[in-house]
This record gives sequence, C-alpha cells and structure tokens, in this order.
Amino acid sequence: MLFIFNVIAPVFCLVGLGYFATWFKAFPQDGIKGLIAFTNNFAAPFLLFRAMLTIDFSSALNPNLILPFYIAALTGFVVGIILARTQFGARPGVSVAIGFSALFTNTVLLGIPIIQRAYGDEALPTIYMIIGFHAPTLMSVGMLTMEMSRRDGRPISHALRDALKRIATNPLLIGIASGVALNLSGLKLPLFLDDATKLLVSAVLPTALFGLGAALTQYRLSASWGPALAMALIKNILHPALAYLMLVPLLGVPLEIARIVVLLAAMPTGINAYIFSTYFNRGTDVAATTVLIGTLLSVFTISFWLWVLS
Repeated sequence: MLFIFNVIAPVFCLVGLGYFATWFKAFPQDGIKGLIAFTNNFAAPFLLFRAMLTIDFSSALNPNLILPFYIAALTGFVVGIILARTQFGARPGVSVAIGFSALFTNTVLLGIPIIQRAYGDEALPTIYMIIGFHAPTLMSVGMLTMEMSRRDGRPISHALRDALKRIATNPLLIGIASGVALNLSGLKLPLFLDDATKLLVSAVLPTALFGLGAALTQYRLSASWGPALAMALIKNILHPALAYLMLVPLLGVPLEIARIVVLLAAMPTGINAYIFSTYFNRGTDVAATTVLIGTLLSVFTISFWLWVLS
C-alpha cells in the first residue's frame, strides 16, 4: 500500500497544484479553456501517435487476453450509461460521458509501474499488447456512442454519417491513425521531428492533471459525488471481476498470466475520461470527480486485487 501511495501521490500533487493555483488566482480562470484545448488538440494526439509507432502488431494479437479485458470494459460502459440515465437522471449525451468514466483505464500512469513492481518485467509485453489497442478502441467506441446518442430525432443514417465525420476529424484519432500508418509503412521520423514529438508527449500528463485541478474549481463536487462514486466502483471492482471470470474459469488462462490482465483492469479511471468529457463538454464534473475518487479508492481496491490474485 505504501508503494501504491507513492505512485499515486504525484497525481494528487499536480491536481492539487492546479486547484489551489486557480483558487488563489495565481492561474487565471480564463486560462483553463486554453490549457485543455492544448491538451486535447496537440499534446494528447501526439502521445497516441507515438504510442502507435512502437507497437509490434505482428505479436500483439492474443484474443484470449485482449477480448476479456475489453468485453469487461465495454460491459462497465453500458452499465455506467444505464445507471446515469435511470438512477441519476442524466441526459443521453451526458450519460455517455459519465459511462465513459467507467470505461477508460489508467493503464500508463498507474498500470505499468504497479504491475511491473508486482509481477516483474516479464509482465510488460502483456500490458503493452492491451495498451496498444486501448486508446483507439475505446475512444472510437465512446465517440461513436456519443454521436449516436445526440442524433435528436434525425434518421439514423444521417446521425451515423455525422458521427463518422466527427470521428475522422477528431485530433485524438488522427494521432492514432497517423501513428499506425507510419508504423506499418516502415518509415522513420526525422530526428528533429522525433525529438519535437517527444517534447509534446512529455507535456501531456502534467498539463492534463494541472488542468483537471484547475477545472475542479468550476464545479460543485457535492453534486457529482453519487454518479462519480458509482463509476469508480464499476471501474475498480466490476471491470476486473468480469475479466477474471472470463479469463480463469471460462477460458482457462493460467493464473500467472491472467492476473496481469486482471490487475490492469483493476486500475482506476484514466485522465482520458476527463479529456473525453471536455472535448464534448458533457459530464465534465462527474469525469473529474471520478478520476479523483477512483484514484483514491485504488489504494485499497488494488491492494484487494493483489491479495485475491496471490
């Protein structure tokens, strides 16, 4: 638990810095929108671009490990949307943004260091295999679901056409597609572009976390506490539980392999849930609160799953 605390403490430090800097007017409220736009439209797309550059697609396909992780994640997404609509009275678009908070996993900031510490370097190839499909798969599903939920009575063919158009022009998915294309082409970035994109990537986490803290000053967290706690529990408990049931009893995957996938599923909501909500300007308060609550609860839930998987 001390190790987990040491891993997540920097996250809260940066979020807290953004919150108090804005609260005491050291950072202007007007700057929040620009900071989020920089993260969404520039830094995060290049993070996904570089992630796609390094994937070995020929060895990254093991359906017995990939499918349980994503089927469990998408189940949590559906459950989150249903709860948001039926229990918390959210509108369709807001419900999708809230459900996305139960879908997207903090695979990099928490997943890699915790699993590497728990199961060693031999666990990393399995993690990278899942992470390689994480952002493109879940972002595409989330955006398509969001656009379809906002069709406002239009024919489904028109809504689908508009959804695909928005997806095709989304900076995050453009970054993913560009990285995949360059990876498959076998071409290499010139050194100066390689270094430039690395600099942008290094800005993603600090700007996103600082922006998250700054944005929290604009919301009444008490109003979003209920749905945020529900989404955090879906993410931290339901997602790994479903993944375990599919991997071990159903598919018979050896526990020493299955536990890597289950522990990755047990990671809390990632910062991209907040980026997703700010992009569509829906459910932002719930997404921000879910990231905070889920990360805090993960100190206990990750410890629980480590004990179960031992």
